[in-house]
Amino acid sequence: MTATPDLSNRIALVTGASRGIGYQIAKQIAAAGAHVIAVARTVGGLEDLDDEIKAAGGQATLVPLDLTDMEGIDRLGGAINERWGKLDILVANAGVLGVISPIGHIEAKTFDKVMAINVTSTWRLIRSLDPLLRKSDAGRAILLSSGAAHSARAFWGPYAASKAAVEAMGRSWADETRNMPLRVNSVDPGPTRTAMRALAVPGENPDNLPTPAEIATKILPLASPTLRETGMLYQAWQERFVSYRGPE
Repeated sequence: MTATPDLSNRIALVTGASRGIGYQIAKQIAAAGAHVIAVARTVGGLEDLDDEIKAAGGQATLVPLDLTDMEGIDRLGGAINERWGKLDILVANAGVLGVISPIGHIEAKTFDKVMAINVTSTWRLIRSLDPLLRKSDAGRAILLSSGAAHSARAFWGPYAASKAAVEAMGRSWADETRNMPLRVNSVDPGPTRTAMRALAVPGENPDNLPTPAEIATKILPLASPTLRETGMLYQAWQERFVSYRGPE
């Protein structure tokens, strides 16, 4: 799973592309030949990404968008259809941690924000982009999850629930499209040297963790037109697929 795929002439959309894993996967997808539609709230981060992609000879379209703008997600799908008529790769990476707290102490607005960004916006992306991915000869959807979806550790309730929901949606979507060229998989990147990880585990030494670029390299092959797996969980740090019935 470490070989760099040929993504020439493919169209890829990456959310949360202004930093962390999203930034790095967008760079690597562009370097593999795809035109990247980079989506994020932070314009400065998107501009930095665009500079790096263009300096390496790649192409990108920047979309400053807050994923709580559900109608904006709908418009994005329409704009992609008008310009390209299809989408080959979706990387649904954007997400928020919320707070690490006893579940009964979490404020309603915090819980609602986690669900809106991590779950509802992902569903809205799927709804908007599914028809475009079906038009591809080898559509690929990569949904970023977390080990928290399975460990359900104390104090991680909303985030764990949100990522479990994302995986469940991905499994259903994969089953619906199993007989089509579209492949849908979830990814647990594992502990990674990101700002979210530092917020979640403040006492951890980040030097002991892989960088977002290293994890992005392991995720990149899931965008390959030759990928056969669908409806699976890919544990990036271990570079293995796991079925929901147990390890293959």
